[in-house]
Amino acid sequence: MALGGLLIPCFVISFDITHSCQNTDNFVGASSPGDIVIGGLFSVHGKMLHPEEHPMRPVIQNCAGFEIQVFLQTLAMIHAIEMINNSTLLSGIKLGYEIYDTCAEVTKAMGAALRFLAKFNASKDTVEYKCNYSDYIPRIKAVIGSSYSEIAMAVSRLLNLQLIPLVSHASSAEILSDKIRFPSFLRTVPSDFYQTRAMARLIHRSGWNWIGLIATDDDYGRSALDSFGIQAMANNVCIAFKEMLPAYLSDGTINAKVNQALEKIVQETRVNVIVVFLRQFHVTKLFRKAIERNIHKIWIACDNWSAAVKITTIPNIKHLGTVVGFAYKSENMSTFHDFLKTLHLQPTENNMFLKEYSVLLSTCAHVEDQDLNKCISNYSQENLIYEAGMCSQSWRDDFLRANIEPGFIQSTMLAVHAIAYAVRELCKDRDCKNPVAFAPWELLEELKKVTFNDNEKEVHFDAKGDLNMGYDVLLWKEISGCMVITEIAEYDLQKDDFIFKDEEKEMEFLNLKTVKSTCSRKCRPGQMKKVSASKHTCCYECVNCPEDHYTNQADMDYCFLCNNKTHWSPVNSTTCYKKTVEYLSWNDWFAILLIILSGLGVVLIFAISTIFTRNLATPVVKASGGLTVCYVILLCHFLVFASTGFFIGEPREFKCKTRQAFFGISFALCISCILMKSLKILLAFSFDPKLQNFLKCLYKPVPIVVTCTGIQVVICTFWVIFRSPFVEQNFFIRRVIILECNEGSIVAFGVMLGYIAALAFICFIFAFKGRKLPENYNEAKFITFGMLIYFIAWITFIPVYTTTFGKYRPAVEITVILISNYGILCCTFLPKCYIILYKQETNTKSAFLKIIYNYSSKSAGCLTVSQISLESNCTTPQYPITNSCCKAEQTSVNGNCHFEVSKHSLIRENVPPENTAGTISRKRLSSI
Repeated sequence: MALGGLLIPCFVISFDITHSCQNTDNFVGASSPGDIVIGGLFSVHGKMLHPEEHPMRPVIQNCAGFEIQVFLQTLAMIHAIEMINNSTLLSGIKLGYEIYDTCAEVTKAMGAALRFLAKFNASKDTVEYKCNYSDYIPRIKAVIGSSYSEIAMAVSRLLNLQLIPLVSHASSAEILSDKIRFPSFLRTVPSDFYQTRAMARLIHRSGWNWIGLIATDDDYGRSALDSFGIQAMANNVCIAFKEMLPAYLSDGTINAKVNQALEKIVQETRVNVIVVFLRQFHVTKLFRKAIERNIHKIWIACDNWSAAVKITTIPNIKHLGTVVGFAYKSENMSTFHDFLKTLHLQPTENNMFLKEYSVLLSTCAHVEDQDLNKCISNYSQENLIYEAGMCSQSWRDDFLRANIEPGFIQSTMLAVHAIAYAVRELCKDRDCKNPVAFAPWELLEELKKVTFNDNEKEVHFDAKGDLNMGYDVLLWKEISGCMVITEIAEYDLQKDDFIFKDEEKEMEFLNLKTVKSTCSRKCRPGQMKKVSASKHTCCYECVNCPEDHYTNQADMDYCFLCNNKTHWSPVNSTTCYKKTVEYLSWNDWFAILLIILSGLGVVLIFAISTIFTRNLATPVVKASGGLTVCYVILLCHFLVFASTGFFIGEPREFKCKTRQAFFGISFALCISCILMKSLKILLAFSFDPKLQNFLKCLYKPVPIVVTCTGIQVVICTFWVIFRSPFVEQNFFIRRVIILECNEGSIVAFGVMLGYIAALAFICFIFAFKGRKLPENYNEAKFITFGMLIYFIAWITFIPVYTTTFGKYRPAVEITVILISNYGILCCTFLPKCYIILYKQETNTKSAFLKIIYNYSSKSAGCLTVSQISLESNCTTPQYPITNSCCKAEQTSVNGNCHFEVSKHSLIRENVPPENTAGTISRKRLSSI
C-alpha cells in the first residue's frame, strides 16, 4: 500500500453521527468566512437515506455512498478560492464559501438553496418575500453547482427569484441554455447539444446505425434522450431500444430496472453499441450485473462517468467490452496536485467532507488502493463511526490523484475564476469589503460580460450562458492488467469533427469499426435501401437500382437518376454510361442495302433510256408519248432514287430541309406526267361525245404538268419557310441518342404526301377507265398496277413509320420510296421494253394499225349507224364494224365506200392496202 502522506498519531474517540443535523450550521459541509461568500452545491454522497418508519417526518436525512470524485470537486473549489485570496486579483477582498452536500437529491439541494436566499446578517436564516429584490442582499453572492442537471434546474428556478447567479461546473442539460426559464444560470461546460452531436457523429463515423440507449429517468436523462434522438436521426442512426433507470439509488425498483435493461441488451443481438446517460453509481451497478451475465459490448460514455476511475476498478471490467467516452477538456492539474499533497494540513473543523474522508480512510486502511473506492462508498453517515486515536493514518494523496476527473476539476476552478473576475470588475469603484456593496443580480450582469484568460486561452460565456470549450475523447483500454483511461482525440465544437493526437490514436479509433452494430447488412454500390413502413429507417432490404439509376456508395437511401438525355445505366449500376449517338450511317448494313437498291434503280433507268433512245421511231416509243415525255418521267424516277441519299448519313440542317421537299417535288412531277398520259389515253379511246368534249377542254399537257408540280412546290416552300425541318436529338431510347430530322410540322408532311396521293388517285381513276384498250397498246392497265403498288406501299408506311423509333426510322421511308418508285417505273416501262426487245413483230406500224382496227371494229356494236347513201357500187368493207363502242357513217365518195369512224379516231389508215373496195378515212385517225 502506498503511503503518500503524513502519519498522524491519535487516540480513539467513537461517536455516532446519526441525525447530526441539529441546526442549520450542521447542515453546511464546508465553509470559510469572507467579504464575499460563494455558495457551493455538490453531490458528495450518492444517495439520501429514506427511513421506512411511518408517518414520515420532514427531517433532513443522512446520506450514503461517499463519492471521491465529487469530494475532489469541492476541494477544487476551495483550492481556487484560496489561490485567488492569495493573489492580487481582488486587491485584498477575501472570498469565502459555504458548500453543501445535495446527496444527489433535489430535496436536499432545495434546502441549501433556501439558506442561500436568507437575508444577510439576519438573526435567523429567514427568507423575506418581497415584490422587488433589487436591494435585497442575501447571505451569498453566487452559487457554484450542482453536479446534476435535474438539481440545477430546480435550484436555478428558486435562485431566479433574486437572480442569484448559479454557475454550474457539471450540469449539461440542453434545456438549461434557455434564458427565459433559467435567466440566472451559467455553466463552464458545453451543453449536451454538443455532446449528443459528438456521440452521433462518432457512431455514424464508425459505421454503426443500430444502437441501444440507457438513461436516468429524470430531467437530465429525458433531455439527453431527446437531444440524442434528434442528433441520431440527423446522422442516420436508429435507436433499437431505450431503457430508463430510476434517478435515485434509494428507489426500490432499481435492481429490477437494471435487470430489465440487461435483458433487452441480450435479446437485441444485433445491437453492439450502447449509449449510457447515467450517473456513476448507476453505471457501477449496471456494469457489475453486465459482467455477471457476460455481456460484451461497446459502451458510449457521457461526460458524467467517462473519466470515473472508480468504475475502471470494477473486477473483470475488461470483459465488459470497450468504453469510449466524452469528457470536458482539461488543462494542467499540477497546482491542484500540489494542493492535495498538503491536504493533511487543512483544518477539518469547518470541512465535514474532509473529516468524513479521513475517517473513511481509517476505516478502510486494510484495503488495497484498487478496492478503496468500493470500501469508501459502502459506508453511510448513519453507521459511520469517526475513529481517531493511537493509529497510523496516511492521507494517501496518490489515491486522490488517481481519482481526479480533470474535466470536472477544470470546470469547477473556471467557475470560481469567472466569479472572481466579475467581482473585480464590480469592485473597481466600490468598497467590496462591505457585503452590501452590490446585489447578486449586478454580479450576474457582470458575469455575462466577463472575459479572462486561462492558460493563454480566452474564456467567456456565450449568449446562452455556456462556456463551449469542446471535449476530450477517451478510450478505456487494458494496460498491464489494469483498465486505463487514455485520451485519443478531441472534439472541436465549431468544426464538428475529431482531431487526433497522432496516427496511433487515430488507428485506435479506427479499430472500433471492426465491431458491427447495424440492423441490416450494408447495401453495396448499385443498391439502395428499401425501408418497410412498419420498421426503423435503419432496418431495410437492399434492392438493386432500376434502369437509368445508380449508386456509387454503400448504404444509399435512394438511387441517383442518370441524366436521361445523355446517360444511361443498367440495373444494379454503380455509374452512368454516356449514350452513344446513332443515326442511319453510310456503313450500316441496311443503309448499304438501300443504297444498292437505289443504285440498281438508277442503272435500270439508264438501261430504259438507252433502249428507248435506240428505238425512237418505233410505234411503242411513239405510243408512250414520245421521247421527251419518257425522258421527263425517267428523270423524275432518277431524282426520286437520288433523294434517298438525303435520308442516309449524319443529319444536317441542309439535309433535313431538302430531303422531303426534293422527294416530294420529284415524285409529284413524275405522277403529273403519268397523269397527263392517262388523260391522253382516255381521250383517244373514248367515244362518248360529252366525255370527249370535257376531256378535250381538260387536256392541256404542259399546263397540267406545270400546275400539278407547282402546287407541290408551293406546299414545300411554305413548309420550309414557316415550319422548317431541323436536326433533333431523340433521347427516348435508353442507351443511345438518335440523331434525326424532325419534320417541323407533321401537318405539312402529311399535306405533301397527301397531295401526291391525290394525284396518284386521279391518275389511277383515268388509267382504270382505259384498262380495256388494245393489248399491245394497253399502257393504262400497267399504270393502274403501278398506282396500286404506290397505294399499298404508302398505306403500309403510315402505321409502320409512326410506330418505328430509332436510327432505322428513315429507312422505313426509304424502303417505301423505293417500292413505290420501282413499282411505277417497272409497270410503266418494262412492258414496252419487253415488246421492243422480244416482240419486235408487233412493234410495227402495220401491226399496230391492224390491232387498232380490230379494236375499233369490235366497238361498232354500240354505235348508232346512219346510212347517208348506199350506192350500188358500195360494198361491205373487209373489216366490218360490229362493236358497240363507236359511231360510223357510210358514204359514197367517188365510187368508193368510206367509213368515218369518229373524228377523234387514232388511226390514220385503217383500210388494208389490198382492199380497194372501201377505205377508212386516214385523216380522222390521229396517233398519240
